[in-house]
Amino acid sequence: MAPAACQRCKPHQTKSRSLRMASARTFDDLVGIMKRLRGPDGCPWDREQTYATLRGFLIEECYEVVDAIDRGELPALCEELGDLLFQVVFLARLAEEDRAFSAADVVEGIAAKMVRRHPHVFGEETAASAAEVLVRWEEIKRREKASAGRPEADHSVLAGIPPALPALVKAQRLGAKAARVGFDWAADTDVLAKLEEETAELRSAVATGDRPAIREEIGDALFTLAMVARRMDVDADEALAAANAKFSARFAEVEAALRESGVPIDRAGADLMDRLWDEAKAVRRERRS
Repeated sequence: MAPAACQRCKPHQTKSRSLRMASARTFDDLVGIMKRLRGPDGCPWDREQTYATLRGFLIEECYEVVDAIDRGELPALCEELGDLLFQVVFLARLAEEDRAFSAADVVEGIAAKMVRRHPHVFGEETAASAAEVLVRWEEIKRREKASAGRPEADHSVLAGIPPALPALVKAQRLGAKAARVGFDWAADTDVLAKLEEETAELRSAVATGDRPAIREEIGDALFTLAMVARRMDVDADEALAAANAKFSARFAEVEAALRESGVPIDRAGADLMDRLWDEAKAVRRERRS
């Protein structure tokens, strides 16, 4: 876990300098703690941090939140959400010191946005389905950008997707945004047919040995598979993570079987490992049944 703040700094720990313990902390308490850590009598480590140095910690905390969700551990999720929130407050404190915005501005901004983007809840409009809500969200978002004088490129239906998103996640987000304005296959069978088409093109590229073509066709096939997942309401990245975990667990069983047999893995050979793999697969299938 990334350090939420310096763990070795004694000023954090001395009773005379500590904040009074309360039965329930508030968001404002956390903002005050952050201000103290960055203050003249605060923590040397915290005072040295910049937007750039906090970037890695922010990403790490996001992944730790996701890991807690994947493990289904709610106490861990509570803790990791706290660590992530601290990074938000930390960055907002840097911005306040630069007289750009404060943590209060962050809260005000997101609260106002949620009210604007949900006129069917906070206004007089209605929405009959989640799909209708998403379409309206994009419409409101485009109007807001236009009224704010954003560059024309920002008015695109596909605008707003972070460039740094993992490619598989980004593919699914691109497809979802395009689908909200009607750019989508008419039926699930159509996208499956497209996947078969892309797979056939990949086979042809492999047959020719054309590396650039192979790379392109693999990308097209992966993108189309992400579209299949989107239409099936499956998180493609989550599905791949589950497949990774299944592969790791099954391969670990192969390794364990080889150790029990006294066979070095580098001498086992593909045939033996394939047999052990199938055995591990059969055992897991029996456990599920």
